[in-house]
Amino acid sequence: MRIVVTGTDTDIGKTVFAAGLAGALGAAYWKPVQSGLEGASDAERVAALSGAATLPEAYRLNTPCSPHLAAEIDGVAIDPARLNPPAIDPLVIEGAGGVLVPVTRELLYADLFARWRLPVVLVARTALGTINHSLLSIEALRARGVPILGVAFVGEANEDSEATIAAIGGVRRLGRLPILDPLDRPALAAAFARAFTLTDFTA
Repeated sequence: MRIVVTGTDTDIGKTVFAAGLAGALGAAYWKPVQSGLEGASDAERVAALSGAATLPEAYRLNTPCSPHLAAEIDGVAIDPARLNPPAIDPLVIEGAGGVLVPVTRELLYADLFARWRLPVVLVARTALGTINHSLLSIEALRARGVPILGVAFVGEANEDSEATIAAIGGVRRLGRLPILDPLDRPALAAAFARAFTLTDFTA
């Protein structure tokens, strides 16, 4: 079982959700491209929040921006052939930003997901604007034949937005992870267990 975690935007809680999912599944974690090396990497955050084994990124880029530009600034050419998912089971794979973030000038994350043919969880915030961002992301994934496992929300409860996205998007509503303060491994494990049903990710 290998699951891709992507998002409707950047800084929406995708990495925290990925950590919760990896911890709940006892899965390893892999981020193909890490952009921005100041502070803890996403893999380091996931390890701290879940105890999951983390696999080395295919590319580690210095600048905190879209991978295509970060690679150009670093003088690195990203080879899509190096971005094939490791044959490890179970595995949680995290993208960068939203589904249409460029990996290179010719390849978007959604295109990469379409090549992999792995089930995708779309992480969406519950704040204003989420209906538009979520439905656009769903359309972009569907247009490429990417299998969507469902939508996981992050933030304060917003029943109408969550239900509307699931209904119009024709996707499964997996649950909602609240903003945690403090955010640590025990708090995330407990909140994830309350918010999600594990069989939704394994069945």
